[in-house]
Amino acid sequence: MTELLTFMMGEYAAEIPVDRYYAKNHMWAQSSEAGFRFGFGAYAVRLLQDVYFLDWSLDAPTVLKQGQMMGSIESKKAESDLFAPMAGRLTQFNERLMEDPSGINVDKYGAGWLFEIENETISDAPMAGLLDPQQYLEHLGDVWEVTQRTIKGQVNG
Repeated sequence: MTELLTFMMGEYAAEIPVDRYYAKNHMWAQSSEAGFRFGFGAYAVRLLQDVYFLDWSLDAPTVLKQGQMMGSIESKKAESDLFAPMAGRLTQFNERLMEDPSGINVDKYGAGWLFEIENETISDAPMAGLLDPQQYLEHLGDVWEVTQRTIKGQVNG
């Protein structure tokens, strides 16, 4: 079993596996042979809830800039554009999620991965702008208050 850190989102515990890195847009990154495989972390999945639509606005392979819009996601709670968490060459999407994006909810740290980005020049995650698990936990603490206000505004709005 992978060691986990935990961030409390009110009553909900968002588990953060320590065997990967994290982007500030709440995607996890796990090293692969040529780069990184990305997916949504527990924090993002909890905020989205029941993902039912995933759409990519580009095809693999393609070169990405960090922050470039890649597509969009719709769920029970939100609609959002998706942005590249790092620069590199997008090599593939998880085709199974195109048919049934509920895999994001069911196995977010495994079969629910989203895409892979190759980057031959960056082999070190911190150089790619990714956070280690402890840094990500601190980032969640920094953004949680704003997130709560946004959620309450949606509920009251």
